[in-house]
Amino acid sequence: MSDHPDLILHRGLFTTLDRSNPQANAVAIKDGVFTAVGHEQDVMKLAGSSTKLIDLKGRRVLPGLIDNHLHIIRGGLNFNMELRWDGVRSLADAMAMLKAQVAITPPPQWVRVVGGFTEHQFAEKRLPTIDELNAAAPDTPVFLLHLYDRAILNGAALRAVGYDKDTPQPPGGEIVRDANGNPTGLLLAKPNAAILYATLAKGPKLPFDYQLNSTRHFMRELNRLGVTGAIDAGGGFQNYPDDYAVIQKLADDGQLTIRLAYNLFTQKPKGEKDDFLRWTQSSSYKQGNDYFRHNGAGEMLVFSAADFEDFRVPRPDMPAEMEGELEEVVRILVQNKWPWRLHATYDETISRALDVFEKVNQDTPLDGLHWFFDHAETISDHSIDRIAALGGGIAVQHRMAYQGEYFVERYGFGAAEATPPVKTILEKGVKVSAGTDATRVASYNPWVSLSWLVTGRTVGGLRLYPQRNCLDRETALRMWTENVTWFSNEEGRKGRIEVGQFADLIVPDRDYFACAEAEIADISSDLTMVGGRIVYAASDFKSLDAAAPPPAMPDWSPVRRFGGYGAWLAKGDDGAVRAQAMQMCGCANACGVHGHDHTRSWSSRLPVSDLKSFWGALGCACWAV
Repeated sequence: MSDHPDLILHRGLFTTLDRSNPQANAVAIKDGVFTAVGHEQDVMKLAGSSTKLIDLKGRRVLPGLIDNHLHIIRGGLNFNMELRWDGVRSLADAMAMLKAQVAITPPPQWVRVVGGFTEHQFAEKRLPTIDELNAAAPDTPVFLLHLYDRAILNGAALRAVGYDKDTPQPPGGEIVRDANGNPTGLLLAKPNAAILYATLAKGPKLPFDYQLNSTRHFMRELNRLGVTGAIDAGGGFQNYPDDYAVIQKLADDGQLTIRLAYNLFTQKPKGEKDDFLRWTQSSSYKQGNDYFRHNGAGEMLVFSAADFEDFRVPRPDMPAEMEGELEEVVRILVQNKWPWRLHATYDETISRALDVFEKVNQDTPLDGLHWFFDHAETISDHSIDRIAALGGGIAVQHRMAYQGEYFVERYGFGAAEATPPVKTILEKGVKVSAGTDATRVASYNPWVSLSWLVTGRTVGGLRLYPQRNCLDRETALRMWTENVTWFSNEEGRKGRIEVGQFADLIVPDRDYFACAEAEIADISSDLTMVGGRIVYAASDFKSLDAAAPPPAMPDWSPVRRFGGYGAWLAKGDDGAVRAQAMQMCGCANACGVHGHDHTRSWSSRLPVSDLKSFWGALGCACWAV
């Protein structure tokens, strides 16, 4: 066997995050790990006759990004069915997308916009009305989920799910009704999202082979944005092991392009103890491999401890039985040496949970268990100190980038300026990392999170945090790379460009350290590698891309026509597409439909073959046959 590397990347500007070797311009990779990181003249000497060389042409290189809280397994099952409004900047464009999708979605399928956006990102600063949805889709069911606070259904969707005057109000939610008692189409989470989840679950599902394809496309989208790893936080209506069959199949077939650690999330109120007793007997912590492995319990441990975040409504008080139920589950986990993660938005919930953890620790020390709280928007200094004393961690996500306006409206700017208090957590030395909590309550785009950490702004542009509470770019990047590895117990194995670590890296489409702050959220990757394997390549590296999955299934999938986050703004053949579009419709600027400009609209990112049907669906005379 040759000792020469399989691959050398040279003439790059590597940010290694290795403090003993912070900068390099070449790396060597063999068997999926970095074997040399340093100066080009030294690394190039290692090349053999079979070593592949990639010239990075002076481009910035970063460690692959790792999301500390992503619902990737659940999200992948449905990704191909979802029209994503992530990053769409006007409601007019969002509704144009929806109307075009309605035109090609066959019955009995739905058009679903399932989270990842906020009304504040739109220039109009509002959601569509029910009347607007009914006008856009009189016969096709439309389900629109906004964060975890509400869902809007058109008339066809209400008929499809069977909600009418006689439907009882569900526990924990509200079906909004008109003066005659008929559902209007608005569903509210009060105080939790159960009604939203339950309604969405009534829609058609993809068959197994389509779910395989869908999950591959979701991973591909994440790779396009530079994500090479994630910790899956389970999720509502995601039962183990049944709903894990797709991801297990992809893992068995070597088709995962994201390194994935998964947590098990209980699904049964009052049955949580039985779930974890059964799972700790049938599964073992860390079972799996470097691409797919078990990571413990959570983020739901017991339903009585779940303080769903909806900053439009007052903070919910957890019931009196919370501590007893939580203690039963935590004792099972500690006895079996399983780490856990616990969803907790408010300090009041965190403090009560810590009472339980401290009590258990007195009998069975938590030493060595990498347990942590998720979210922790309003965590206090005292609770941070208690977590430090018990050896736990805090996983933050950029939910405030999507809900910051609502938080300020209820609690004021003073309360919002350190929610969550990331800088304080770092200064106190507590383990902390960053993620998204996608795909529903926020977008899966890691650069939106990085932008939020650096600028302190919401996606709607509101400045939440004073500069003293914002992070510098390197610290924010560490929050998305090496810091995450403690939360999956993989320290020293990934997260840096360092000899002996997994060869997971990205070449962003612009220099993260040099671009304007306003551009950070728009970054994507031109080259993404996982274990030394190219899983996504574009622009200068497009010829190296051999990992694309088959076309999205079914053929009416929104993924085929609209792509993912910001795809309509992506670099590439915009000029050629726009020129052909203008030539086909004979208009130099505006087509006259809703004032859309063919030369600037996101629609110019559609394949030319789709443009005619897209604008035709909107009634554009320019595209008349």
